[in-house]
Amino acid sequence: MWRLRRAAVACEVCQSLVKHSSGIKGSLPLQKLHLVSRSIYHSRHPTLKLQRPQFRTSFQQFSSLTNLPLRKLKLSPIKYGYQPRRNFWPARLAARLLKLRYLILGSAVGGGYTAKKTFDQWKDMIPDLSDYKWIVPDIVWEIDEYIDLGSPGETAFRATDPGSESDKRYRKGLLGELILLQQQIQEHEEEARRAAGQYSTSYTQQKRKVSDKEKIDQLQEELLHTQLKYQRILERLEKENKELRKLVLQKDDKGIHHRKLKKSLIDMYSEVLDVLSDYDASYNTQDHLPRVVVVGDQSAGKTSVLEMIAQARIFPRGSGEMMTRSPVKVTLSEGPHHVALFKDSSREFDLTKEEDLAALRHEIELRMRKNVKEGCTVSPETISLNVKGPGLQRMVLVDLPGVINTVTSGMAPDTKETIFSISKAYMQNPNAIILCIQDGSVDAERSIVTDLVSQMDPHGRRTIFVLTKVDLAEKNVASPSRIQQIIEGKLFPMKALGYFAVVTGKGNSSESIEAIRDYEEEFFQNSKLLKTSMLKAHQVTTRNLSLAVSDCFWKMVRESVEQQADSFKATRFNLETEWKNNYPRLRELDRNELFEKAKNEILDEVISLSQVTPKHWEEILQQSLWERVSTHVIENIYLPAAQTMNSGTFNTTVDIKLKQWTDKQLPNKAVEVAWETLQEEFSRFMTEPKGKEHDDIFDKLKEAVKEESIKRHKWNDFAEDSLRVIQHNALEDRSISDKQQWDAAIYFMEEALQARLKDTENALENMVGPDWKKRWLYWKNRTQEQCVHNETKNELEKMLKCNEEHPAYLASDEITTVRKNLESRGVEVDPSLIKDTWHQVYRRHFLKTALNHCNLCRRGFYYYQRHFVDSELECNDVVLFWRIQRMLAITANTLRQQLTNTEVRRLEKNVKEVLEDFAEDSEKKVKLLTGKRVQLAEDLKKVREIQEKLDAFIEALHQEK
Repeated sequence: MWRLRRAAVACEVCQSLVKHSSGIKGSLPLQKLHLVSRSIYHSRHPTLKLQRPQFRTSFQQFSSLTNLPLRKLKLSPIKYGYQPRRNFWPARLAARLLKLRYLILGSAVGGGYTAKKTFDQWKDMIPDLSDYKWIVPDIVWEIDEYIDLGSPGETAFRATDPGSESDKRYRKGLLGELILLQQQIQEHEEEARRAAGQYSTSYTQQKRKVSDKEKIDQLQEELLHTQLKYQRILERLEKENKELRKLVLQKDDKGIHHRKLKKSLIDMYSEVLDVLSDYDASYNTQDHLPRVVVVGDQSAGKTSVLEMIAQARIFPRGSGEMMTRSPVKVTLSEGPHHVALFKDSSREFDLTKEEDLAALRHEIELRMRKNVKEGCTVSPETISLNVKGPGLQRMVLVDLPGVINTVTSGMAPDTKETIFSISKAYMQNPNAIILCIQDGSVDAERSIVTDLVSQMDPHGRRTIFVLTKVDLAEKNVASPSRIQQIIEGKLFPMKALGYFAVVTGKGNSSESIEAIRDYEEEFFQNSKLLKTSMLKAHQVTTRNLSLAVSDCFWKMVRESVEQQADSFKATRFNLETEWKNNYPRLRELDRNELFEKAKNEILDEVISLSQVTPKHWEEILQQSLWERVSTHVIENIYLPAAQTMNSGTFNTTVDIKLKQWTDKQLPNKAVEVAWETLQEEFSRFMTEPKGKEHDDIFDKLKEAVKEESIKRHKWNDFAEDSLRVIQHNALEDRSISDKQQWDAAIYFMEEALQARLKDTENALENMVGPDWKKRWLYWKNRTQEQCVHNETKNELEKMLKCNEEHPAYLASDEITTVRKNLESRGVEVDPSLIKDTWHQVYRRHFLKTALNHCNLCRRGFYYYQRHFVDSELECNDVVLFWRIQRMLAITANTLRQQLTNTEVRRLEKNVKEVLEDFAEDSEKKVKLLTGKRVQLAEDLKKVREIQEKLDAFIEALHQEK
């Protein structure tokens, strides 16, 4: 009951609202409308209160009530207090007008459906032109694609000048010619149909004399001429479009729009392949990115097909000999100029100039021969070449060495197996597109490559078969149907995605690409293979081949690139985890970064040579020089002069021998000592540990740099001449100025004589064997020869005791006396043994005497300074050793100056040159910087680089879509 009552109240409120709003211009807001309704409700029913839980009406629900027709309620006026109904015609009129919206909406829906049905009926009435799609390609689509997308990373057509009048006129002309072309094809198709109908009717009714075969041949001839006619029209339009693209790209290349050019999509993809070619797949992440692999028998025309696709004669050519000796990766992309450049070079070869083409072919041949190692014929190392030009199809092709059946003279014995392994390595990539090239001018049974391709792609899901030299095949093959069987894939067991027939010239290497293309077009226009429908028009010409290969290539790229990126992400995670576990406190330095770090350390160590003090240089130089010349000074100068036992003869002999020594040997010996000292100091700085900062991973590199730098270093040639003069002047001086120098010379002489005395006693001990003490303590015995020497020594010592001033040499009668004395004791000796023993015995005696004389000369400086002549204190030998000592000091000082001023800087320069040479030699760095840590960092860097480039390429690929 309460619901009926509230409905009645709502009706009254609506009627009152209509009455109130009839005098108001415009419409009331929803909030005001709500207030008005509440005021009307309470004025008429003051005792009735709204209960919010049972009756909740929002503003939207309340406003929607005005759109509904008001129903008449027959209520009892006694029970509900309802007044008689009033005849309010404006409300009824408004309610009926609101119904018009539904009528209009229904009419629109019905009309739209009827229009769609009519459009479908008209569309079905249009004739199907799919059979002529190869004649009339979707030019509008190509133009729109170029306008909307542009060549990736380069200037878009619309972005260049979207509102230019030339652009509009050009597109309008293209569309007009396309429509006209389609109309003419329809007319010819209708004519052909009518002619065929008229022929069938006349044949049955009038029985014309023209045979069925002649009429069909006539119709096919007419249709073929029509197709060729419009093919030329399409080629002309494409040529104009190509020229327009070239102009647009040239404008953008000059920087008219002042915007930074990005890398093209195909260039980004080629960089990824270049990085992958250097990556060692030791973590089961193989390179499965697509590329077009060009394989075929030797001299089958692989290179010619590739040149037709690249539109330039870029490869070395030879008649019957192997020219492709290593894989050549060719990246084709669109650009304003037709140029080619290598990955590792900045030189651009203009492919429109014959001299640049010849230089490019020569450079490719040189690189191939450089890649081939000694004793080999082919090499697996890849040459990377980029070719840009207007109208080129974007793709990456790899030209492989031709497959051979027999190894000829001049080839390595494993050439055939090497070519097979290289081809299989590229073709086993599941995403590689195999472009199988077959020579049409030879018997198909002689082909080797088809069996190889069938093994790698048995289902033919990624193989495109190309039959070359079709012009020669048509002349030589007796049965043209054999060519048809090859193109239809019925002759070979090999399966393929598509089959193409091309002509790549007349066999003349001097032919231009334009001449070959004209010849190819002319041949297929007149070929019986097309006229008899053995070949379809879309299966001929290198242009159709390049379009098909490019489409297949990009389809394969879009299907596989993201999966490859995911695999490298997983590999990167594994490598990073391995590095954190093994080297948690070390930075991830790859081989190049480690080389730079080692280079800085080595240069710092070379600079440390200049920090060596002059005193240290002179001390080690003087000591090293004396060690080198001491034997000559004692044996050839001092002993011969001192053993004369005459002061005048001693000085004369010393002066003569010193002069000869200075002129011939001393300067050279001094330079050798200085050079060896520099090497020792340099080695000490290079090899000594640096505490905790020392990294043993650099030891091999430092040792190699040290050896190579020392090998290249040569002392200044003029150093010996200046040193000779200085040494000669130093030895001429005989004046000792003070007692300190006198004592230093005596000390120097004593050290030298004591060292010689020690060496003489050791030699004498080895000659006569151990003495009685060593024999008792260490259980040693003398040999028979040592016993003879010992007896001889004892006999000679007795002789010296009798005459302590005995001369240095034994007389013959003295030797006979010694021998007879020994024989009387039962010892048989040889005279030569007596002389050898005498030399050591007398030498020891003389050195002991000279040392005693040194002690006497300590007080002889006074007599020397006063020029007193005293036979007991003639210290000429002290003066000699002072001259030697002073010469050593002056020489050491001179060599030190040469080292610090010249040679250290030259050595530093040599070290820098060696480091620069090593930096350019990647093989040398791999050999010298080795170990698990280096390899792990190298792999991690490569994987990161590959992943980053793949991500950038995928992003650009999605933007192009």
